[in-house]
Amino acid sequence: MANSDAPTTRQDLIRAYNLLVGGISDEAESDDDRAYGGIIRAAKGKLVESMATHIIRLAWQESGGRPDRLSLQDRRRYKVPIQRDYIKLLPSELRKHIKSNKDEYFFDAQVDVHVYLDKRFVMGVECKAYAENAMLKRILVDFRLLKSLHPDLICCLLQLENMLGGGYSQPLASPQYGSPRSHVLMSHFPEVSLEVITLLEGHRQVKEPIHNPEYFKELRPEILDHAIGRFASLLEPFA
Repeated sequence: MANSDAPTTRQDLIRAYNLLVGGISDEAESDDDRAYGGIIRAAKGKLVESMATHIIRLAWQESGGRPDRLSLQDRRRYKVPIQRDYIKLLPSELRKHIKSNKDEYFFDAQVDVHVYLDKRFVMGVECKAYAENAMLKRILVDFRLLKSLHPDLICCLLQLENMLGGGYSQPLASPQYGSPRSHVLMSHFPEVSLEVITLLEGHRQVKEPIHNPEYFKELRPEILDHAIGRFASLLEPFA
């Protein structure tokens, strides 16, 4: 896909999707040094991240924001410290040890795309070829850690296909009720308030991979418009 600083249109995104997804299988089969499945997963993962950055740039532009205020280049890891309330519950010797070595007790947290406006971290986007509930648990934990440092952070999941169940496989449905199991998980992380945005219609079928021409799914312009609109509405207060 084009350089992230270059102007991108909706048509560019659809063409890139068609080219990359359509060619993933051929590339994987011609590479003898890597496992077929690994190449497929890596290619799709990079595709969704790249699409996310271009969608966000379009959304920011359409919300009226100045391009020079937006940055997507910083992928720093944020050091989340150990919680004091947890230390208080520990045996005394362990408490003393942790307090004496406190600088070592942190966890590095990041997600796939970090959105900065005026150098302020305002949105994180996790990008998946598809997500299912085991992945969702990890995504929620990562965002919970980041929000311990950035309480106002907007948290998004951008996925090509849906494997969460529920209405996420119908991107244009309104209202979108989502998946019961996913909502149970989200209910244990109420501070995260995760936005789930899906780009392709239909539930993911494991035996019908979209890089196979027989099962290829179209990236419909109206769904791409909807995704850009969702991001624009999230970013509009900053514009």
